[in-house]
Amino acid sequence: MDRPATPPVTELPPDFAQWEEVLALIRRAFAYMDGLIDPPSSAHLLTPEGLRNKAAQETAFLAVENGRIVGCVFALERAKDLYVGKLAVEPGLQGRGIGGRLMQAVEDFARRRGKHAVELQTRIELTANHAAFARLGFRESERTAHAGYDRPTSITMRKVLS
Repeated sequence: MDRPATPPVTELPPDFAQWEEVLALIRRAFAYMDGLIDPPSSAHLLTPEGLRNKAAQETAFLAVENGRIVGCVFALERAKDLYVGKLAVEPGLQGRGIGGRLMQAVEDFARRRGKHAVELQTRIELTANHAAFARLGFRESERTAHAGYDRPTSITMRKVLS
């Protein structure tokens, strides 16, 4: 049986208003982390207004299938690179290449903006995420701790763009 086509990825339009839908997607995609990571995910602190403000400071990309948002990612432009955050794919659609398409959109955007690398953070406990990002060409560059923790809680991963 043929694998379903990966939905197209587009940059967030300026008149976007479906913040509740994006928030619900992020919460569904990040729900598996509950009880697994410490401290808990910052996704719990997000609000529709907070996402709107985030999008005003960053560039966001969406994957939409049959009119439904099935993936998103945010990219913060820094001096020499882009920082990627809140990559989310609808849990039932994971494994179809949507996350890879979203990350490709970020990399293409980085190149257009003259950036030499893309960076992200993933939690220490999320070893499947480490492996997935490594398959996309990311390499560990640092381990950091959230405030109040005496052990590393996050891994910074970086991909140098050719």
